[in-house]
Parts: sequence; C-alpha cells; structure tokens
Amino acid sequence: MTVEMIPLEAEAHLTWAGLTAALEAGHRLPRAEIADLLLYRGVDTLLDRGAWIDGLGALVKIGTIVPGNAARGKPTINGIVNLFDDVTGELTALLDFHMVTKWKTAGDSLLSATRLARKGSRNFLLVGAGTVARNMVSAYSSAFPEARFTIWSRTRATAEAMGLPVADDLETAVKSADVICCATMATSPVIKGDWLQPGQHLDLIGAYTPAMREVDDRAMSRARIFVDARATTVHHIGELIDPIASGAITEADVIADFYDDPGLYARRSDDEITVAKNGGGAHLDLMTATYIAKAWANRSR
Repeated sequence: MTVEMIPLEAEAHLTWAGLTAALEAGHRLPRAEIADLLLYRGVDTLLDRGAWIDGLGALVKIGTIVPGNAARGKPTINGIVNLFDDVTGELTALLDFHMVTKWKTAGDSLLSATRLARKGSRNFLLVGAGTVARNMVSAYSSAFPEARFTIWSRTRATAEAMGLPVADDLETAVKSADVICCATMATSPVIKGDWLQPGQHLDLIGAYTPAMREVDDRAMSRARIFVDARATTVHHIGELIDPIASGAITEADVIADFYDDPGLYARRSDDEITVAKNGGGAHLDLMTATYIAKAWANRSR
C-alpha cells in the first residue's frame, strides 16, 4: 500500500461544514479506543496519542514540545500524524501535525457552537489572542455569517495584532457577548460566573491538564455542561476536576458528549447558559485526519 504525504495545500480543499459533518459521522461509529503516552525531560514533553475506530481506521499523533526552541528561533511544537488502514493496519498517510491540530481543535468547538449557541448569535468574544483564536474566527464565521468579533488578552499588544476590536475590560466584554471562546493557557479562572448573562454559550478550549482552568465554579454551576468526550475530560482537566471536587457540580451534571444522541447535546431555551469543554482527544484527530486525507484524494473529482 502506498503511503501518501498529505501536503499543506490540502487545506484549500477543506471546509468547516465538511469537517463538522465528518465529526458527526465519526461519532456514529463504534466508540473509539484511545490512549495517550507522555514522556518528560525537564520542561520538554514527548506526546504520543493513539486512537482506533472500528470502520474508520487508526491514528498515532506524535509531537515534541520544547519551550526552549523559542529562544533558538525554532518552533516549540514539532510532530507528525500517522494514519493507518482500518482493515490491514498498513500506514496509508502522513499529515502535518499543526494542520490536523488546527482543524480538529476549531472543528470540535464549532460543532458544539452550532448545537448550543443561539441561532442569531452575532457578538463573539475571543479570550486569548493566540493561534487558536485566529482559527476560531474562520470557523465561527462559516456557521454564523453575521458574526462580529472582539478580542481580549492579558497582553494588549498581542490582542491588537489580531486586527480586531480590542476589549478594554473583560467583565464588560463578557456581559455583552453571545458566544465566549476561551483559548488561554490559564491555570486559574479568568471568567467569573457572576458575569454571565442568560442565553450565552461558552466554548472552553485552553485548559488541557488537571492544573488548568478558564472559568470559575460559579460559571460551571450556572450552566448546562457539555463535553466532546467524557473519557478525555471529566477526570483529566481542571475545568471539571476542580468544581466536582468542591461540590459545585457533580459528574452527573455533564449532560452529554458527542457520542450521545444529538438531541441531548442541544440548547433547550434561549435563556439558558451553556458550556462546552473541548478536550480534543485522539479520536477527534483520527476523524479530522481521515477527512483531510479524503478531501485531498478527491480534489480533482
């Protein structure tokens, strides 16, 4: 079997609608087998994530995170995505680590927003001004054509570099938003539940370890809570670990994940507050990488 190198040019053949449809289809297949391996050398990390979905295929995503590379003028994250045939187990494609991560991460939160945000949502607040926030502008705009964006960051110069209106006061910006997208590296909450207004939707992307959080207990207790996958969030990320430990919420307050009936993963009224925690498991990388590989293969049809 030929191993194909999927180039970055494949992005020209991708759409956010196509990806969200692929994610929905992937969750109708048998539940994924997933596992992570993390190795450490001081501040450096080797990340190895694997997933296998019967009927779709298998994936191993390998990356190194070396913070010291910033001072060397080199990327801090390097890696590769390996895609394997579901039947034979043969390696079929190699994909760029950053391309798969970009589309997986944004597509995950976009799928939640299309189900949970109010249909007429227009005011989108981006909390954090990194690469993920930039990608979310494109993703949200694909499903919410009247979307307009405001950005807030602890470092104003970073926010201004996005070329979007910059919020001076986070509390004021939160209160006026329809959708709040958090994509920070915060280890303590930056969003307070007392700021939230009826009908808002929060996409929580940034926290990915037990030591990280973006919203406080009050926010979690006021909202209806959804996750992309219980297996990669509830006992793995501070956003859920901490409020469960404090008694602000219980594990039963997580209403649904993407494997549940879509009718459960839905807004019930225009007044409720919804929270979606993006955990980004390897099964989502597999669904995304398969979508990219198929889009590239079908590019001339």
